[in-house]
Amino acid sequence: MTHPPVPFDPDIEPALDEVVPKDAPPFTPETIPALRQAMAAMFPPAADVVGDAPVDVVERRIPGPDGAPELEVTILSPRDRQGPVPALYNIHGGGMMVGHRNMDVPRLLALVLELGVVAVNVEYRLAPEHPHPAPVEDCYAGLVWTVENAAELGIDPDRIVVMGGSAGGGLSAGVALLARDRGGPRLAGQLLLCPMIDDTNTTVASHQYSGIGTWTREANVAGWQSLLGDAVGTDTVSPYAAPTRATDLSGLPPAFIEVGSAEPFRDEDTQYALRIWATGGQAELHVWSGAFHGFDLYVPDWPISQEALRTRDSWLRRVLGLGR
Repeated sequence: MTHPPVPFDPDIEPALDEVVPKDAPPFTPETIPALRQAMAAMFPPAADVVGDAPVDVVERRIPGPDGAPELEVTILSPRDRQGPVPALYNIHGGGMMVGHRNMDVPRLLALVLELGVVAVNVEYRLAPEHPHPAPVEDCYAGLVWTVENAAELGIDPDRIVVMGGSAGGGLSAGVALLARDRGGPRLAGQLLLCPMIDDTNTTVASHQYSGIGTWTREANVAGWQSLLGDAVGTDTVSPYAAPTRATDLSGLPPAFIEVGSAEPFRDEDTQYALRIWATGGQAELHVWSGAFHGFDLYVPDWPISQEALRTRDSWLRRVLGLGR
């Protein structure tokens, strides 16, 4: 049985021609280096984005996992904060293959200004040169460093949310599982924006968006193959790589899960929320009608994008204990 795709909202469908040109190269081992360079050129350094906003920008190199290279992090801190404040620990997207932390600076800057929190934005090693477990271990090491240095950073270690979009959302879910299983940092929440969490590519949604949209089935398959190699789709895949593989989703921090109805991750993300609820856990799920993958970044002025941003803001205020 074939499944026609859920249509994109007519108001944003024209944007797809700009976001995804018809001559855009596919994700392959040969094209990944050029795609990385092109993406890096699209996003200016954090200090340039912040400009004269009342936010301090610090670039740091911190210890990575044992035996691994150092990590780069960008720290955005509001200048007028009083005492320790909550923190957002952010992991960027890019299908595990591409991307850079600078791509998320506009999103983080808005949250720092709105909520008065500190944002720690981590860079991690990319596949296929660095397959699993390198990316998630890098992200976990950065979280541990953030907690251990909370006093220096002006952070309340009991009010940290791990967050990210797409691959960054999947890595955030993996970090939350690692923190639980290793007795590591106690997170206040996990903000999972259209998270990439299922390597099997067997859901209805994963088949509906073959060759269409901002993130296609073909790109997703390439990302998982880059991360997992020959293990992709087999019973050997770790839940820290593909969180849908976790057999136990109990004891996790409250989750906010957001996804578009018109994208490949719709079903896996919805099922993840259902499985958290089945354990008695806390999850808030939002499926935005007609939205394609990464809609808030590509069409930020779309009314649904604006509503999604307000909804995230509300959840963050609640889990971090912030008043209006």
